[in-house]
Amino acid sequence: MDQTTFIDLVNPFKDKIYRVAKRLLISEDEAQDATQEILLRLWTRRSKMKQYRSVEAFAMTMTKNYCYDSLKAKRNNNLRIVHNNYEDHSRNTGRQIEASNEVEWVYKLMKNLPEQQQLILQLRDVEQFDNSEIAAMLEMNETAVRVALSRARKTIREALIKKQNYGIQ
Repeated sequence: MDQTTFIDLVNPFKDKIYRVAKRLLISEDEAQDATQEILLRLWTRRSKMKQYRSVEAFAMTMTKNYCYDSLKAKRNNNLRIVHNNYEDHSRNTGRQIEASNEVEWVYKLMKNLPEQQQLILQLRDVEQFDNSEIAAMLEMNETAVRVALSRARKTIREALIKKQNYGIQ
């Protein structure tokens, strides 16, 4: 596989690699380093790419494992998911600010979920992977993925309803 073919293959999902790494590692610099490392590892395995049913799923599994290894190396026991896509509110209208506040609230709620539910929710609802792909990435049963996803969504839904009913922020 030549360089152009490789770039064409990984370009559609390289941003997903970064987003998952950012979710797991928190730091933008560490996420960028992880993304580069995963792309480098994919490049070294380019001759074996045809063996993989889904190179994207393989890359996401590599990313998850790399990030977990990195966190273990730092002895970080608090895996946190943080999302900072809504940094500049100064240009937003009132409705956009309200919507972004709701999104930020959901991400705050996600931080309180168990680690596995956080990752499954991220992969399913943000990254748009199928349950079967998530099961393969996380080396889980597909039923367990559905159950964890359902529980995570239920927890967030209940917290949002409670906030809406009581005006708690």
